[in-house]
This record gives sequence, structure tokens and C-alpha cells, in this order.
Amino acid sequence: MSEMEMMLKGYGLTTAQIFYRLPDHPILLQTYVWQNYDLAPDFPEMKGFLKFWQEKLDGPLHSVRYVHRKLISASEWRAVKGEIILH
Repeated sequence: MSEMEMMLKGYGLTTAQIFYRLPDHPILLQTYVWQNYDLAPDFPEMKGFLKFWQEKLDGPLHSVRYVHRKLISASEWRAVKGEIILH
């Protein structure tokens, strides 16, 4: 599906800053930036990625900060900001 088709179906661009602990140094927090088209307020794509992270990758998740922008009209955007605490 193209970006335009996704926007017409209600998707918006979601950017998430994922904070996680390094496996060898659990006191340190590292960040990873994830970006994809997703549907607010449920965020199925982001939740799927976080589930993948927890099942397959090292480094326990700490928290996620996200911004979701959706095109309302030709020159108007709606932004949703939030944070998910996982630790």
C-alpha cells in the first residue's frame, strides 16, 4: 500500500522514541527511534513492534515516547503525543 493510500484510510505517521536497558549494563538507558504509518489511538503497528522487541531482542524495554501526526486537510495536521511506561 502506498503512503497516499494509507493516509486516505486514516493512517498517520507515528514516530516513537523507545528507551531500553542495555543487557550488559542494566543501569544505562539507550534509545531507538522507530517510525511507521499507524492508526491512533490503538497503534497496532507500534504495539506489534514492541511485542517483537520483547520476544526476540535483548534489552528490556523501559518506556516509549511517541508523536502521531495525521493529515486532516491539504495544509492541516493533527498531532497526538503520549508516553507509555513499560518497566
